Amino acid sequence: MTTEDVNTYASFPERHLDHASLVVPDYEDVDPIQEDRTPSYLPSFEFSTEGLSRPDQFSTWHNSFAPMLELSDTNPMTSDFKGQQELWDLGSFVLARISTDSLAFSSLPGYVRRDPVDHWTMTVLLSGQISTDAARHAFTAGPGEVQIHSLGRSFTGVVEKSEMLMLFVPRDLSLETAATLGAAEFSTLGTGMGRLFSDYLIDVGNRLPMLTQSNLPGLIAATRAMILACVSPSADHLEAAEGPIANVLLERARQLVQGRLLDPKLSSELVRRELGISRTRLYNLFEPFGGVMHYIQHRRLLSAYAALTDPNDRRLIFQIAEERGFSDGAEFGRAFKRAFGYSPSEVRNRGGGGIPVRPDLEDCSSEERLGVLLRRLQG
Repeated sequence: MTTEDVNTYASFPERHLDHASLVVPDYEDVDPIQEDRTPSYLPSFEFSTEGLSRPDQFSTWHNSFAPMLELSDTNPMTSDFKGQQELWDLGSFVLARISTDSLAFSSLPGYVRRDPVDHWTMTVLLSGQISTDAARHAFTAGPGEVQIHSLGRSFTGVVEKSEMLMLFVPRDLSLETAATLGAAEFSTLGTGMGRLFSDYLIDVGNRLPMLTQSNLPGLIAATRAMILACVSPSADHLEAAEGPIANVLLERARQLVQGRLLDPKLSSELVRRELGISRTRLYNLFEPFGGVMHYIQHRRLLSAYAALTDPNDRRLIFQIAEERGFSDGAEFGRAFKRAFGYSPSEVRNRGGGGIPVRPDLEDCSSEERLGVLLRRLQG
């Protein structure tokens, strides 16, 4: 860490670097009254290709990442493909510990992305190497370095046999976070502050088995503060000035869509006029979501899910669908099942008990869990 980095570190407000926010239980200080209570530790979900045939090993690994990446087998003639994944649902974030043999990866073309996942990934390599080629920039990271990718943009790359931690950060976490990560996407954090974030994330990964649900608010606050404090935009990033503007426009668009969700006149042209921007600018804003109308439909499906699980809303399913712009019941049923994994009638019959907008992790196969978590994070 250079003298400049140390001075930068010291100059940040205490709220940005307060590791005390990440409370780890000290079992020597447990209140005796609480001793008999079983702590609610954060659950983790594991998945491995071990024990499968060679073709099935890569196939299941490929399927696990299908909602976010297209994977290619670079060594199909080897006798074994090893992949291991451990996932934690942290509410506002998802953290994954991943071990993988060598492979190639690429972002998903927009026309393939039926239910596009658009997050930033902050990847800390524990071993191995990742090389990425984005539209205007190629970069490589090794152990201890942090890479920032945007799943909604175009890129390709290669990963050697590696172990890594991947933090998935949703675009709507906050405008401040979005501007910071948007300015630094497709770069390696090679500064002392970047190394500080790497150390922090590794420490979080090691401590997660000891943390409980009550620690989550502190963990989320600490992680967001560390992102703001440690992520420095690349000096040569061509879109740095566009990041804050684009995120403000996107937030305004989201508020507009939500406020007029049931308005039959809601359209991409209406959104464009209200924002006062060109069609090209609007397309670029919503391209990671599959377009404006795809985004509107997804928000309407979420609204329909909420209505179907509301015990006080006993309207017929077709009435709920029609209110949200679906004149064809079969079309509504297909779109609904693609989004949530259940038909509208299955959701209605399951009754209330909260509004889970995605299938429970325990209800899906191991290879589907990453996709379920990432869609839930986006919901």
